[in-house]
Amino acid sequence: MLIGFFNTLRQAKVPVSIRELLDLINALEQDLAFGSLDEFYLLARTCLVKDERHYDKFDKAFGAYFKGLEALDDLFAEALPEDWLKAQFERQLTPEEMAQIEAMGGLEALIEAFRKRLEEQEKRHEGGNRMIGTGGTSPFGANGYNPEGFRIKQGRSRHKKAVKVWEQRQYKDYDDSITLGIRNIKVALRRLRKFARQGAPEILDMPDTIRSTANNAGYLDLKMVPERHNAVKVLLFLDVGGSMDPHIRVCEELFSAARAEFKHLEYFYFHNFIYEGVWKNNLRRHSERVPTWEILHKYTSDYKVIFVGDASMAPYEITHPGGSIEHWNEEAGAVWMQRIMDTFRRVVWLNPLPENYWGEGGSLGLTRQLVQHHMYPLTLEGLESAMKYLSK
Repeated sequence: MLIGFFNTLRQAKVPVSIRELLDLINALEQDLAFGSLDEFYLLARTCLVKDERHYDKFDKAFGAYFKGLEALDDLFAEALPEDWLKAQFERQLTPEEMAQIEAMGGLEALIEAFRKRLEEQEKRHEGGNRMIGTGGTSPFGANGYNPEGFRIKQGRSRHKKAVKVWEQRQYKDYDDSITLGIRNIKVALRRLRKFARQGAPEILDMPDTIRSTANNAGYLDLKMVPERHNAVKVLLFLDVGGSMDPHIRVCEELFSAARAEFKHLEYFYFHNFIYEGVWKNNLRRHSERVPTWEILHKYTSDYKVIFVGDASMAPYEITHPGGSIEHWNEEAGAVWMQRIMDTFRRVVWLNPLPENYWGEGGSLGLTRQLVQHHMYPLTLEGLESAMKYLSK
């Protein structure tokens, strides 16, 4: 049964391994989920899913595989031997409950009595203490209170036993293919981290304090260290205007998340492609330009360079002098991009267009070649791949 579920998850592109399946089996053997399909769902998700972005895929696969089941006893009814089930029941019951069952003749008698009463049942029965129904004290039925009873699935539960949380799909936004939001961008950007302690000592260094106090015959000797910061340095180039207008929101979210995550972040704007000048204020893009040569000489090679743009333009804007549609550029954009590639160790291009729109030719193909094919879609999966490459 679990093998079939495991294969269903793999088909749904949930990255589960045999090790995680064995963890789930071990958890079931420890009775971490018994009798409730909702508990089994939460346990299975905890054991099998290691990244929250796969929660929605897991929910859909779980719902498809276990569709129609209301309780865990339905799931294991045909898969487990009766001796094992009896042993599990005995482990769950208190001595007082076992005594009540023994008064009825033991578990075998309870099972046989259940079968006979099910055959006698001709209509729905509510309340009471004998027939199979709801709300009573009979050991058989639903919504009842008999401690040694069987639960019959009723399609609903006033005791919240069948919530079906997997059908609610509360984690839809973590799918790989979604357009990014600020929170998801921050999660992805955190893969690009290199911590260092800089500045004034303001944080208590607990291990060093304990060691120094012990060496000081018990007299308190406080040791302080500077706060840890992400020491990664980033150059962010953002394409603005024209065909980028439909992508303003996602670029703003990326920009906001990057400023929050990276202490050492420098950003510049360009239009369509990089030439001899960029700018930091779009209202003064013509009067206050920053020479690209200045950037190449000012920032060291360990800066991580990120371009954001759709790379959608006429090919001559990249390959020819004078190709810019805003000014006369003495040298082709491809020349300037090559200088950036030669100066900095890691350069990536994030493209807000879906990857299946890219193709191999035109301006998009040229841009991909210039950045040595390190162009990634601006999705959660694409951003994580880009950060993984930059962190090498």
